[in-house]
Order: sequence, then structure tokens, then C-alpha cells
Amino acid sequence: MLASAIMALPAKAELGPAARFGARQAVLDASISPDGGWLAIVGPLGPRGSAVFVADLNTGKQLDLKRILASEGKPERIVSCAWSSNQRLLCKVYAVMMLDVGELATASRYIAIDRDGANMKMIETPRGFGDALNYSLFGGDVIDMSPGQDGHVLMMRRYVPESSLGTRGAQTRDGLGVDNLDTATGNGRIVETPRTTGRIYLSDGAGSVRIMAVAKEQQTDDGSLRYLFRRKGSRNWEPLGEVDADQNGFTPHFVDPKADLAYGLRRKDGRFAAWTKTLDGAGAEQLIFAHPGVDVDGFVTVGRERRVVGVRFVTDRSEAYYFDPALEKLAKGLAKALPNQPLIRFLDASQDEKRLLIWAGSDIDPGQYYLFDKATGTLDLLMPERGDLSGIPLAPVRAITYKAADGTMVPAYLTLPAAGAKKGLPAIVLPHGGPSARDEWGFDWLTQYLVSQGYAVLQPNFRGSAGYGDAWFQQNGIRGWRTAIGDVSDAGRWLISEGIADPAKLSVLGWSYGGYAALQSAVTYPDLFKAVIAIAPVTDFNRLKEEWRNWTNFRSVSRFIGDGPHIDEGSPARHAERIKAPVLIFHGTMDRNVGIGQSRLMEERLKKAGKPVTLITYDGLDHALGDSIARADMLGKISAFLAAATPGK
Repeated sequence: MLASAIMALPAKAELGPAARFGARQAVLDASISPDGGWLAIVGPLGPRGSAVFVADLNTGKQLDLKRILASEGKPERIVSCAWSSNQRLLCKVYAVMMLDVGELATASRYIAIDRDGANMKMIETPRGFGDALNYSLFGGDVIDMSPGQDGHVLMMRRYVPESSLGTRGAQTRDGLGVDNLDTATGNGRIVETPRTTGRIYLSDGAGSVRIMAVAKEQQTDDGSLRYLFRRKGSRNWEPLGEVDADQNGFTPHFVDPKADLAYGLRRKDGRFAAWTKTLDGAGAEQLIFAHPGVDVDGFVTVGRERRVVGVRFVTDRSEAYYFDPALEKLAKGLAKALPNQPLIRFLDASQDEKRLLIWAGSDIDPGQYYLFDKATGTLDLLMPERGDLSGIPLAPVRAITYKAADGTMVPAYLTLPAAGAKKGLPAIVLPHGGPSARDEWGFDWLTQYLVSQGYAVLQPNFRGSAGYGDAWFQQNGIRGWRTAIGDVSDAGRWLISEGIADPAKLSVLGWSYGGYAALQSAVTYPDLFKAVIAIAPVTDFNRLKEEWRNWTNFRSVSRFIGDGPHIDEGSPARHAERIKAPVLIFHGTMDRNVGIGQSRLMEERLKKAGKPVTLITYDGLDHALGDSIARADMLGKISAFLAAATPGK
């Protein structure tokens, strides 16, 4: 349940290694008030709950965090908070729940609250006095924090029509629209009429909605969108362009009201690049940044108006290209001031941008939060990301490449124990989830725990990963599973060939798609890995597709997974008899991303084939297993399983 209260932070207890690495980070979200005088953070509360804490930044003393809002995490949890004024916060609450039709669903709502914990108000979804004709799960998204009225925001909201039987006050609007929301009262005024085909609205950061995306079909989506725009001062929508299901076309992300243009991504030479497009009717596009080896991931923004100051991309490390000279100079200055924390992120800023909330970290530093004051030039440390790991030496992460069977050089990250031998180690190949994702250089709690236990860990960005352009992504890691799984398995062979791994102590571990990759590697190359660990894994492609049959994104999911022989050949649950190594599986019972039925099916098939398998479930947890006790339990069980499966460590 949600509660309004003021309390001090709980004292930190002494923890063992599994509990210290498994503990959730101290800051889940952070923001500063428009005047720069107050800090709000969302932090953990108990094993799986969360709470909002506020602190006065003008006292000149150590942060005095006071708790003003809390949730148990059963099922709802607070995931973010932002200041709608200097006095009031707007916080997003998220939950996974079981609908009465037997389907798991994610739901969200917003709560507004004063910084002293008073006047808490749930921001309800728009409704009248009738009965809703379908589920109202989406609680909205804030698209503009500065619409020109103190305490007001522009919120993208879904209107659900109601039955008019027996009432005159039924809500008949249907679809996605935009409201000007007064966070003090919770009342909203429609500024963009709801549309059943509406999918996205973009504001200019100053109170004007300038871009809208609509689906070509009302009930089902294949991912293709048609974008419309408004000229400055106009209420008429005009065509801006189209983006197909493969993301071909200009996709706008932000609007610059002064330059009267949109910033967006479009492919160039098979990789996403950053472009601008004018909103004056001419629609002139200009390339502003492209990288020859990787995709542009998105834009760097600063301030409440989300002023675009650069682009971000990932080579061996996360990088930024700034086209704002002042921010570029500041970023370089911070990198010099914080040489052991080369990863710099601008999280939030006061309205005048004179005070900046900054995160800095590295592979061996989980991260620190700072307040930078431009007027005084001071950089004050606010708090660490993971105080529970204070005093524990972390291992450096090294970017490497290894050769796949077909000669392709595959990028990866290698982490070895900080002390002791570097050869003949027990080793783990750790493929990432997605598969439309990639690993990055930096701190990772799961990797660092495994390395602290004496394991070498290799994280491959196999073909099918995102971020390296179309040629690397190929058909994706599902339809092109053979290539992806080949690269994952070749990562293990490289560890052996380099003498890093003891062949008798080589294991594979993954989460989500990574869990799939671990299982499918054991199916395809049964003699390579001596132990298999899968967390929330996909085990049958057709079952994954069917999990979304009753939802509007079924077409896009089906298209991504595809049809053909790979459905059978690439599903490890259908070939469990080929696996030789013992298997350990973890799964939350409320996982909406990958249903727990996937793991239960794998367990059933392995047992039927007479193979050693253990399935451990965590009641009430979703895909991320966001519970410190559960994560600590999982890490401890992983260590015990690996020690038993690869004895002699």
C-alpha cells in the first residue's frame, strides 16, 4: 500500500557478499526542484518496496533525507518522481497484476504530493460516471514539465469509453490524448483530443504539442507510424513523414522551439544517425552526427525543458558528442575532476540550468551523485549509488574482441578477478538479454559478484545485438538464432583457447534472452558448457508469441519472432534431451515479459528426458526480480550450483 509519512532512512545492516551485491541500488531515480533548492530521490524500502525521500540542498550540511511517500512493492512500487513546482512532486507508480481474465498486465498511475508529505492525491485515469468498456492500465506519461503554469504538466493520457446505460455522465472519448494537468487538484484540461490511433505526442518543452504519431490501424499495431506536425502558432496538423515497422524513416524525439525543428534518428549507411528536420513546412533534413561503426542511441538533454545538447552512442564505452560548447566544456572539466569516474551523465537541472544533478561512475565504481553549482563552480558529493559495496574491491572490465568460427571478430567485455591467477580459471559466458540490446562497459552487479567469487566472466555482444548497425543486427537473435548462439558458444571456446578458462569449469549464464542463449547453447553444443544457469528464460518461441495474442502488439511481436523452421529448431524446450550439463533456472511468478510457463515447460521437458534440473521460483516478482532478498538468495544458490557442477574450484 501507499502511505504518506516522514521518517529517517533505515540503518544499513551488515551483509554477506551475496546480500551486498544483490541489494538494490540506493537511488532508483533522482531530480531537483525548479529553483535548485530541493532534491528528491526514489530509493529502496525493504526487500522490494520503494519510497520517496526529499532533502534541502541549501543547508550546507550533510543530506537530511526525509521520507514522504512509500510503497511495499506488493505489487505497486514507485519508480520515478519529478518536481511539478518547488513545492510539489509528481511520482509514477508501477505494478504487474493478474487481470480477471487470467492475463498478467502492467499498470501505472501517478501520485502528486507536497514535499513535506502533505496533500497526497492519486491522479486517476480520465473517466465519467459509467462503467469502463475495457481495462484502463496506462496511467499516462508526462511530456512537458514546463507548460507555463506553476504546478502544471502536460500529460499524455489514455481515455477509456464507458457504458452509458442508466447514466448521463458516461465518458465517451476513446484513445490517447494530452491533458494540461494541475498537480495540486488532479484536474486535467484536454489540450489534444483523444484519438484511437494516437500513439505518441511530443511537446516543445514550453507548453505546445508540436508532433503526433498515429498508427495506420486502430486495433492492432505492426510498429509502423505516421507522423504529423504543427507549424509554430498553428493548430492544424500536417504530414511530417512515415516510419515503417523496421524503423526506416525519420523518427522525431525532441522539438526545439527556438530553432523550430525536430531532433530525430534516421539510418545512414545501415546505422542510426542524428538528424534535424524543420517544422516550417519545408521539412528540410540535416545530418548532425553519424558514427562510422555504431548506432547513435539517442540524444543528450539538459533541464526541465529537455534542451537537446548532444547525442549519445556506445563504442567500447558510452560516449557523447556535444554541440553545446558550454556543456562540452563542463563535461570535459568533470572528466578531469573525476578521473576514476569517466562515465558522466546529466540527470536533471534547475529551471535556469545553474544547478545540475550529475551521476558519475565506472566499471569499478557503481556511481556517485553530485550537485554542480555553475555560479560557484563547486561540485558537491550527494550520495553513492551502492553504499552496500563500500570497501569491496571491484574488478576492472576490459573491452576485447574474439574470433567467431566464420572469422568474424565479435566485441565483448572480459572481467577477471582483481587478484590472483588469470589463467585456468572457472569461467562463465554471460550473454545479455534482449536480444535487441547490447552490453556496455561499466559496473554490473551480477558480473562483479561472480568475479568476486573467483570466476572469469565474458559478456559477448553477439550478432543479433543492437547498437552496431543493421549488418550486425541481421535478422535479430531469434530468427537468426544460429549465428547468435554460435557467437555465444565461440566466446566459451575463446576463453579456453586463451588459457583463461579451465575447460572442465566453463559455464554459461544468462537472463531473459540471455537465459535462452544459455539453454540453446547447451542444446546446440552439449559438450562445451559444464553448467547452465537461466534466469527468466525464453524456452519456446511459439509460446512466447502466444503470450501476446490478446494484446494490440501481437502483430509486432509475431513479426519479430517470425515463422518457419527456426521456431522448432531454435526452441530449447523442444530439444531438452540434447542437454548434458545440469541446469538451474530462476523465474518470478509475475513475469509479464517472459511468462513463468516458459521455465516450467523447460523443467518438465528436462525431467522427462532424465536430465538434472532445478527450477526456483520467486512469488510475486516480475522479470527484473527486484527484491534484495531474492537476488541475494539467487546469487548464493548460483555459487553453490556452480561449485557442485564444476568441482575443484
